[in-house]
Amino acid sequence: MTTAAVEKPCAATDPVRTVRRPVVVAAVAGAAADLAGTALLATAAWLLARAAERPGLAALSVAIVGVRAFALLRGTLRYAERVTGHGAALRALADLRARVYAGLVPLAPGGLPAWRRAELLHRMVADTAAVQDLVVRCAVPAAGAVVAGGAGLLLVALLAPPAAVPLALALLTSAVLLPALAARHRRRTAAVDDTAVAVTAADLLDGAAELAAYSATGAALATAGAAHADRAARERAESRTAGLLTAFGVGGQRLGAVAATVLAGPVGGPAVAVVGLTTLVALEPALALPAAARRYADARAALARVRAVLAAPPPVPEPAVPLPAPTGPVRIEVRDLTVRYRAGGAAAVAGLSVDVPAGTRLVVTGPSGSGKSTLLAVLRRFVAPSAGTVRLAGHPIDAYAGADVRRVVGGVGEEAWLFDTTLAANLRLGRAGATDGDLRAVLDRVGLGDVLGLDTPVGTDGAALSGGQRQRVLLARALLADPPVLLLDEPTEGLAADDADRLLADVLAATAGRTTILVTHDPAALRYADRVLDLGA
Repeated sequence: MTTAAVEKPCAATDPVRTVRRPVVVAAVAGAAADLAGTALLATAAWLLARAAERPGLAALSVAIVGVRAFALLRGTLRYAERVTGHGAALRALADLRARVYAGLVPLAPGGLPAWRRAELLHRMVADTAAVQDLVVRCAVPAAGAVVAGGAGLLLVALLAPPAAVPLALALLTSAVLLPALAARHRRRTAAVDDTAVAVTAADLLDGAAELAAYSATGAALATAGAAHADRAARERAESRTAGLLTAFGVGGQRLGAVAATVLAGPVGGPAVAVVGLTTLVALEPALALPAAARRYADARAALARVRAVLAAPPPVPEPAVPLPAPTGPVRIEVRDLTVRYRAGGAAAVAGLSVDVPAGTRLVVTGPSGSGKSTLLAVLRRFVAPSAGTVRLAGHPIDAYAGADVRRVVGGVGEEAWLFDTTLAANLRLGRAGATDGDLRAVLDRVGLGDVLGLDTPVGTDGAALSGGQRQRVLLARALLADPPVLLLDEPTEGLAADDADRLLADVLAATAGRTTILVTHDPAALRYADRVLDLGA
């Protein structure tokens, strides 16, 4: 097993491993704030009860100072807990999402058919967000409940030992029994993969035109409505359960306080007030534990789904000790290549052999399904050959790390995507350190220099651009990355004939002197080719 294979599933195994210290600091600060709150109310109760007896001011001065000190301390500690805890949660979330994204890269495109795009988006956004709940709504409240409850129980036991019994029973109910019931109930619903609403919504939005063309909008709306109704029913049931548990917790808190006060009666004096109010405030943090238990169950289920994505084996295994990435001119040699996506299935490519010397422009043609895109996927190490060999710069392609191969063999594939941000931000995905001058120069090379500005919003997957502009932007990004071998998969697909001819001319002019493999149905490309590979022959 390679190092990459060992590390990848670990990304979500311990999602807070990089922020353990601030999480501990936040938990300690939160527990100390709850402890200060308990001390504040106990001191205030003693002060009010003692003041009613009209003693001298000197007898109250320590309590007065204590009330002020505990009030300031509680606010300061609570602020420190919120800042530290939320900061740690956001850092853990950012780290987990980066790890998930990095884990998805080697799976694309061959390893992702098991999930819909909306499902993966749900994993990336909603499921990874569960790490915030682990920190802010699970770890910190649990620490506060333990410390405040323990301190309150100790104080009540010292002042009136019989009164500690109802407090202990109420603590066991609020901090142990009710959270256990909440977690048990939530585990059954949290295990449900709640992506149906997201998937059906994405189908309606992304496929609106196709659904309308086939008169299937009504059926799609019915499916989406059923998914929403199912989710709403589960949420209503969960709300009822949460309400009952909250009612039992608050009721136990009030009964415990009344019982403790009554049992402290024989002690007399200010101690009775201290016992009653201390019981109330000691139980307050524990009331949040049933909700914390539900969120913990949700977080475990969500992170298990993230781990399932990260544990998916990559379609192309990485070498244990990869060769350094090739430099300079790169020659590609393909011998007797056969590719099957499933064992025993039909071959997408069978017995293909071709040489592509450095600087050669190869045009690949053939009918749909003849294996053109499969050949490009093999050259980018997205798909492993079932038989035959592919050599890059004289070495087997599987001797290189996949990321190194994709830096050498890059381009515009069917999976190319434009994000809903500025043109400049999309171009810098090709080379992060590119200056504005570099961006304008590459736009000039693809014929967009006088058409689009760097701050132009491109919309989701280039929706704000014309089809030709989108393809030119993708080409500009590929040229900016400057790979020694450039792959172009149907760069003129979907364009009108005149636009396609202009784009093709600009594409080939921009790639002059570079090793280029162009997949196209356009016969006009043949006149620009140094070599032609017809997969339909």
